[in-house]
Amino acid sequence: MLVFIFDLPLVVTGSILLVSLCGFAIGGWLRVRRIDVPRMRIRIADSEFSGAMVRLIMVFRQAMNLGSPRVSLQSEKPRSRSVVLPALFVAGVILAGEGRAAIAQEMEPSRWTHLRVGTSIAGVGYVYTDGDVNFDPVTQIEDAKVQLHTILGSYLYYFSLADVTARIEVQVPYQSGQWDGLVGGVPTSVTRDGLADPRIRFSVSFIGAPALGAAEYREYYRGREENTVVGASLAVRVPLGEYMDDKLINLGENRYSFQPQVGVVHSTGPWSFELTASTTVFTANGDFFGGHRLEQDPLHSVQVHVVRSFEAGFWVSAGSAYGWAGESEIDGVGKNDDRSNLLYGISAGFSVASTHSFRAGYIRQDALEDVGLDVDHFLLTWSMLF
Repeated sequence: MLVFIFDLPLVVTGSILLVSLCGFAIGGWLRVRRIDVPRMRIRIADSEFSGAMVRLIMVFRQAMNLGSPRVSLQSEKPRSRSVVLPALFVAGVILAGEGRAAIAQEMEPSRWTHLRVGTSIAGVGYVYTDGDVNFDPVTQIEDAKVQLHTILGSYLYYFSLADVTARIEVQVPYQSGQWDGLVGGVPTSVTRDGLADPRIRFSVSFIGAPALGAAEYREYYRGREENTVVGASLAVRVPLGEYMDDKLINLGENRYSFQPQVGVVHSTGPWSFELTASTTVFTANGDFFGGHRLEQDPLHSVQVHVVRSFEAGFWVSAGSAYGWAGESEIDGVGKNDDRSNLLYGISAGFSVASTHSFRAGYIRQDALEDVGLDVDHFLLTWSMLF
């Protein structure tokens, strides 16, 4: 019924769809902020996780140094500040570094897709993240939950590099999130809105993906039932997102990350099988919460995807990813907080008029250690090829 829209010029069609999708995302965000959040009846005085944590630190100071009669430690020996404060810093690492839609190990099918040189793809996506944040019990943070809305704009371009296909991709996320929980038994909440760290990714497919123009590309795949593409890439996350050194929770990380990847995709008939391995290396954050220095070991991940294509441009995929390592250090002291995360999900998409593509998907993230995220991600994207 609405197919006539795609007969309009691409600029007009893209603008209509972009405004519609952004309207949908912003509408959901406003509902959460203006309707759902007030119903939670969270006290304004407890509106900052970091403020509550500072109060918690003061309680421990009183218990250890002043013998405050309002604090009951029962039969337990008081924990020293050397235990409590690093635990709170680790909480900040978890909240800031892992609470942003699994950035360190994105599940992305078709990242090695071979297209003709000169192809541009622009798109916008919306991701809703909801779930639990699990902390070490020493932090006295309980029942912590996160709700995060992400609007992601992206652009990628295919070009020729030494007679093989290469592509450059830029992603810019804007996020609005709320973290709730009990800190020392006190209900607390914090919200953040703003730009997160953009990502730039450069990739080269050096096997099975020659640099081809439109006519050559059609001829190359005419009658070809099988093809294998092998590639490598480097993704760089740039610290331009919102960051405040006096807050534990931030949308930006105030550090660069470099993620080299290698991958292979084998296509046979309507099926594609993908395997990608990556390692993320982080620079130091010398302005971490409280004037401290945060460092992190490399984070490794591997992911697999199976994609099934159908007629009329429809496709479905299923995938899984596992990430491990990435221990944090505060001022040179290891926190023994290696990650171990499992992600799995499904997605489906379809094309309209050969230039517009829509995708919907679901990703589940589970922490296999005692600390980390147990969250659900729901995503909706639109892209335009030109």
